[in-house]
Amino acid sequence: MAINSVAVVGVSRLAGELVKLSQASGLTATLHADADAVSTSASLVIETHAGAESDKKELLKKLDARVSGSTVIVSSCLAFSPTAIASWSAAPERVVGFATFYPLADKKVIELSGGLRTGDDSLEQAEEFFRRLGKETARVKDAAGLIFPRILSLIINEAARALDEGVAEEEAIDAAMKLGVNYPSGPLRWADRVGLDEVLAVLEGAHRESGDDRYRPSPLLKKMVAAGWLGEASGKGFYEYKA
Repeated sequence: MAINSVAVVGVSRLAGELVKLSQASGLTATLHADADAVSTSASLVIETHAGAESDKKELLKKLDARVSGSTVIVSSCLAFSPTAIASWSAAPERVVGFATFYPLADKKVIELSGGLRTGDDSLEQAEEFFRRLGKETARVKDAAGLIFPRILSLIINEAARALDEGVAEEEAIDAAMKLGVNYPSGPLRWADRVGLDEVLAVLEGAHRESGDDRYRPSPLLKKMVAAGWLGEASGKGFYEYKA
C-alpha cells in the first residue's frame, strides 16, 4: 500500500514535528490529540503516546476500530516493547515500534522494531515512511526504549542522581559531560529538551521488562515529573525557561 496520507496521534512536540516533516516531504499529514478524529482512510498512523499503559491500550483499540485493516500503525515504544504494544491490537501484524526523542529534525537515523507478530510488509512501510522524511532506518531488537533513548536515559538518570546526591550543581555536571566527553549537550539540559516525562517512561519501561536495577529511576527525576517540571515544554525542568 502506497503511503500518501499520515495521521499523527499525540500531544507532544515530537508529534507536531512529525506532522511538519511529513508535510514538507509532500505527504498529507494531520495531527490529532486522540484517535477519534483520525481519518479512516489514513495510509499510516504514527502514535506517539508514552504515558500510562491503560491509556496506550485504549488508544490502540480505538485506532483498530477506526482505521482500515491495511493501515500500518507505527507506535512509540519508549515505555513498552513492540510485542507488548501489538498485543493490544486486534491486528498485531500491522503494529511497528519506533523510538526517538524530540527534536527529530537533526537525527539521521530512526530505530524501528517489530514485535514477534509484526509482518515484514508493515516494517517495510514504516521504513518507507521515514525514508520519505529523509531519515535512515535501523531495525533493532524488540524491547522498550530500543537503543538511543535507552542509553541516553541511563546517562540522564545518573546525572540526576549525582545532582540529588550533591556531587555538583547542574551547570557543572553538564559542563563536565559536554566538554569532557564532547557531548552535543550536557545530560541535564538534554533531558529538559527531550522531556523528563519521556526519559522517565523509558527508564520505567526498561526496569519493568528487565527487572535490572540499573534502570531504576532517580527519585529526583520521579519527583520532578510528578511536579510537572518536564523541561522546556513546561517552562521548568533542571533549568528554568521563559515562555
